Amino acid sequence: MLSLAFLKDLDHRVIRWGSLGLAVATIYILYLTLSDQLAVILLDLNREHRDLSRFPWSIQNAMWISFYFALGELLIRRIAADMETSQLHRHYLPEEFKIVLQASDLPPIYRELRNSPDLTRCFLPRLIDRCILQFQASQSIDQSASLLNTSVEMFLHEVDLNYNIIRYICWLIPSLGFIGTVVGIGEALAWAGENARAENLLGHTTGQLAVSFHGTFLALMMASILVFLQNRVQSKEEHALNLGAQYCLDNLINRLYVVK
Repeated sequence: MLSLAFLKDLDHRVIRWGSLGLAVATIYILYLTLSDQLAVILLDLNREHRDLSRFPWSIQNAMWISFYFALGELLIRRIAADMETSQLHRHYLPEEFKIVLQASDLPPIYRELRNSPDLTRCFLPRLIDRCILQFQASQSIDQSASLLNTSVEMFLHEVDLNYNIIRYICWLIPSLGFIGTVVGIGEALAWAGENARAENLLGHTTGQLAVSFHGTFLALMMASILVFLQNRVQSKEEHALNLGAQYCLDNLINRLYVVK
């Protein structure tokens, strides 16, 4: 479980730069510790033939950097989801079963809400803020309920937009893997054409072709992990929004009463 108290005020740029630093550190550790066979698969580093022409600028290294950057973005979204969930325990509204709210009861709630540091960055206080203002202006429960529904739809769209960069990276990493495969196949065929009379031509060519597919294998594994984590984190964030909307409906909209 993430420590919300430590992470919630952490600047997003710190997390992004930290994820890139972890990517570089991972590549360096793998470079020092991997066996020759695993180095070829994970780093495109051929120690046996002392082929350093593509390292450290290999396709695999670009995939590692993209992978860790996406993990940093997912961490940012997970922190946001935890913050949204924590809002349910702030008791912005009266929660006793028999309480009914009239227009005169709302100003103290609104003033306390406006003092919350999470007003501009969390969904629940924004929902309550909008609904109170709407009710005070129109004295209409129906209009307040309609605004709540509209706001929830807008916030769901806002949540979805926050995952655009992650979805792009989930597409980018397999694309990089396929690019590496195409480049590797081209190099293997070019070598075969230039060394048509070489001994063990077939074995060497098929060996190069096998190496070219390593990037695709690694890319598909990374993309699978990212898609799984993205679905988990996005579901948590959307669930927190739904709980906030339900809290607002149960403790504000359904308790409003207009004196005639």
